[in-house]
Amino acid sequence: MLEYILKRILQAIPVLLGVSVIVFLIMRVFSADPAPVVLGQHATPEAMQAWRDAQGLNDPIIVQYFDFLFGAIRGDLGESYYTHTPVLQELMARFPATVELALVAIVIAAVAGIALGVLSATHKNTAIDGIATILALVGVSMPIFWLGVLLIILFAGVLHVLPSSGRIDPLLQPVGGTGLYLLDTLLSGDFEAFGDALSHIILPALALSMYSMAVITRMTRSSMLETLNEDYVRTARAKGLKLGRVHRHHALRCAMLPVTTVIGLQLGSLLGGAMLTETVFAWPGLGKYVVDCILKSDFPVVQGAVLLIGVIFIAINLIVDVVYAYLDPRITYAKEEG
Repeated sequence: MLEYILKRILQAIPVLLGVSVIVFLIMRVFSADPAPVVLGQHATPEAMQAWRDAQGLNDPIIVQYFDFLFGAIRGDLGESYYTHTPVLQELMARFPATVELALVAIVIAAVAGIALGVLSATHKNTAIDGIATILALVGVSMPIFWLGVLLIILFAGVLHVLPSSGRIDPLLQPVGGTGLYLLDTLLSGDFEAFGDALSHIILPALALSMYSMAVITRMTRSSMLETLNEDYVRTARAKGLKLGRVHRHHALRCAMLPVTTVIGLQLGSLLGGAMLTETVFAWPGLGKYVVDCILKSDFPVVQGAVLLIGVIFIAINLIVDVVYAYLDPRITYAKEEG
């Protein structure tokens, strides 16, 4: 297992290099010149030239890339053009908000997706199966930003039961802790703040979870249908076990193996793909911050954020593979022969 993990880490290096090259070139080729954005439209050409020299933007592009790469290897992702704060510090300040949103969204997606998938498989070709299939299609097809707007209109604009933006009432914001407001408020016993944080996260988590829920529903249904046709399931039925017990303890446990992989991969996608959701709901996380920095041509922040997201996604994929092998003892990562 250790050899397999080391091999996967080595395989991740060229992937991260490719990600760094792509985002670096995109920012340099397609983004606006940051000098007039940072200094203002009324800055003199001399001042802009001096600022570009100071930031190394007048160096050959290959020199700029290797400066960025060697800095990233040392853990130095540069400084923001606007705050002059280290990029890693800026990203870590906002990362807990994205983690909390992604975790709540994946819990909603997993619980709802597995339940719908099981119901759909155990009631194949019935109205329940049709409703679950329609919900899965809607979840896959509906854009997150459009769903977010609909949720805001309904629950915040019409029903007035949930807030439309933000993470928590500023007067209730917890100080210190993990940065995960739901956890911090629970640990401190501040249930008023916990309720407020929970009410703020419901709408963005629902919007973010819909696509993942649809994917998990379809995978659970497919896996359950395959498992229900296995010999050991038919044997359990023949022994007279209750149908619900057969479904829960025999079929679902084995069907969960591929579903576990999908859940892990979806979590990685949610951590890196919450930009639209965070922008629609003004959620102060990593995604919204990156979008703002793209619009401001803050090169170091965007490059550092994409690289960080790449590392997280690769790490989650590795963890999923290891967990999958743990759940299914038949899987071994033996050394390849020849």
